[in-house]
Amino acid sequence: MGLKQLDVKVAAALSGLVVAILVLMPYHATLTVWLSSGLGHYTALRLWKEVLLIALLIAGVVQFYRDGKLRWRLISYKLHWLLAGYLLVQLLWGILAIAMHHVTAKALGYAWIINLRFLAFFLVAWGVACYVPAVVKAWPKWVFWPMAGVVVIGLLQYFVLPYDFMKHLGYGEATIYPYETINHNIHHLRVMSTLRGANPLGAYLVLTLTLGLVQFYKKRSWWLGSLLAAGLVVLVISFSRSAWIGLVLSSAVLAWNFLKTSRARKIALGVVAGGILIVGLVAAALWNNTSFQDAVFHTNDKSTIKISSNEGHASALKHGLHDLLHEPLGRGPGTAGPASVYNTGHPGRIAENYFVQIGQETGWIGLMLFLAINVVIVRALWRRRDQTLALGLLAALAGLTFINLLSHAWTDDTLAYLWWGLAGFAIATELRKKDEV
Repeated sequence: MGLKQLDVKVAAALSGLVVAILVLMPYHATLTVWLSSGLGHYTALRLWKEVLLIALLIAGVVQFYRDGKLRWRLISYKLHWLLAGYLLVQLLWGILAIAMHHVTAKALGYAWIINLRFLAFFLVAWGVACYVPAVVKAWPKWVFWPMAGVVVIGLLQYFVLPYDFMKHLGYGEATIYPYETINHNIHHLRVMSTLRGANPLGAYLVLTLTLGLVQFYKKRSWWLGSLLAAGLVVLVISFSRSAWIGLVLSSAVLAWNFLKTSRARKIALGVVAGGILIVGLVAAALWNNTSFQDAVFHTNDKSTIKISSNEGHASALKHGLHDLLHEPLGRGPGTAGPASVYNTGHPGRIAENYFVQIGQETGWIGLMLFLAINVVIVRALWRRRDQTLALGLLAALAGLTFINLLSHAWTDDTLAYLWWGLAGFAIATELRKKDEV
């Protein structure tokens, strides 16, 4: 067997692992909780995809040194240099943070995982797509079939199953709580399906619904239309307000792209303005309705909760911005965001904003590098917007960026692996004019 034939077989095997991660991620939370209920070791089981990612990275490094063409593509793209710079900042700031006792080893390790895994998976997916272009063409199967399962389970949770059904799969205090409510009211449930919670489910649906809208626009089918309609219902009953707005923003990007003439765009703007007016009038009419208040504000006038979720979000963001302004170099990975809760003796710093979290950890340098990575990726997707996957990811990023302004959405396993992995597929596609990414 020649070297070239071996490379093709290795690439095919690696592409299979990448696809397996994409397909399984929407069920990751439920599968790991269920397996841990019988086997224990919940934390270890949660790391299955990181173990696969390490194996993929090792194989990628080997291929990098063996293939001069791949090496040249990797080195010549400015995006990859930005990724390398961001990785270096994360590593250096982390080493300094633990040396100065700002962070525990556990918090630092967890921070490095959640801050870097999706960027590493992006690179792996990009490399695999360079060798196996067919994997890019088959992306609808990797997205919509798993989505169908998530949607069906979400509908069953809300309309058929007992509210605490997930406890039979091992959900509980030690893993994931079996249900979510609005304002701690058991009569106002929030669907989370197989995701880690209602908000992660909402973010996941923003991505998959946006991709589905593009696919349906270019290739209509009854089953995809049905899936989109059912997915929209599940998004509504997740009561994830940021996801509602995120889908509107993503849809607006799609509409602007699909409407080619200025007249069509003006009509669309008029329709949007009319819709906003109608929504405003309905909101004014229902302003004092407790069910409406629960759904929209996640609290009501009769609530006995001392601090509402809205007040908690505002307070967290205020403290996060204060840190960003007064500590321009940051304190190091693991000192903010979800990882910060593992710092013994120090309260977690949760800013409810992913970008602020990056600034709290790696200062303005790390934040600017991460924003630059996003800008270059947006530019690359925009250049490929004639392709369904690239356009869908570009539009979805608008909504997901908004969600990340209100939460730490990129730290969620499912969303991070899925969007960034698919982005690696899309950007690996060659441009006609050989533009540099």
